[in-house]
Amino acid sequence: MNATAEVTARDRARKIKVIIFDVDGVMTDGGIWLIPVPVTVDGKLETKMVEAKGYNAHDGTAISLARLGGIKCGIITKRISDTVALRARDLKLEFVYQGQAFKMKPIREIMDKAGVTLEEIAYVGDDVIDLPVMRKCGLAIAVADARERVKAEAHYVTPNRGGHGAARDAVEFILEAQGQLDKCTEAYIDEDNPISPSMDIGKGGDLK
Repeated sequence: MNATAEVTARDRARKIKVIIFDVDGVMTDGGIWLIPVPVTVDGKLETKMVEAKGYNAHDGTAISLARLGGIKCGIITKRISDTVALRARDLKLEFVYQGQAFKMKPIREIMDKAGVTLEEIAYVGDDVIDLPVMRKCGLAIAVADARERVKAEAHYVTPNRGGHGAARDAVEFILEAQGQLDKCTEAYIDEDNPISPSMDIGKGGDLK
């Protein structure tokens, strides 16, 4: 990224109030594990395939940091997965959309719910399905191992790969541009003033 593009990306980042992430390839490394699990159905033993994904703890912390900076977070993904629902609850994400092949539709809903403009939304993606949103939002971010076409259209490319700290990179880039990164980091680790449970993550969750 050249110096001019860097300045432009930082200018865009200063306006961001909502960060939306793709899941596979952004919050994860793109790997999808299908694990056979034995189950009993009508007294018969059958095999059910359970989907599993791996998430990065650094990216989880990024959600708390963003929240401390007054930024709301969400995910939009084409796949539908119980693991995504569980992770979203664990992170207490404000916006969760699964089964979305055309991602501008939920983006418009988010704009209405959050009272923000496209200019105030950042989107982090890795593949061509993310391009319609990236082309219209205020700050388009691609992960380091995104498809080349996606990186070419991004305002900012993260140093780290999807599932390996890319979401954290995106949040820290925005908070730093807004002059909030150090303040949010210190607030996160302040023992005398712990952040409220509603803003923190890692308490676990279930699908009930």
